[in-house]
Amino acid sequence: TLIHLTFLHETGSNNPLGIYSDCDKIPFHPYFSIKDILGLLFLLIPLITL
Repeated sequence: TLIHLTFLHETGSNNPLGIYSDCDKIPFHPYFSIKDILGLLFLLIPLITL
């Protein structure tokens, strides 16, 4: 188990080729913030109109 954890948490172990790529990542702030605010509004508007 100790050997497994040592190799698993080694720096760069999740990227064996060493290629740095951010093209598949979505920035958190604009996308998820707007999505959460819209979701909250879609839940609150029907409750307020009751």
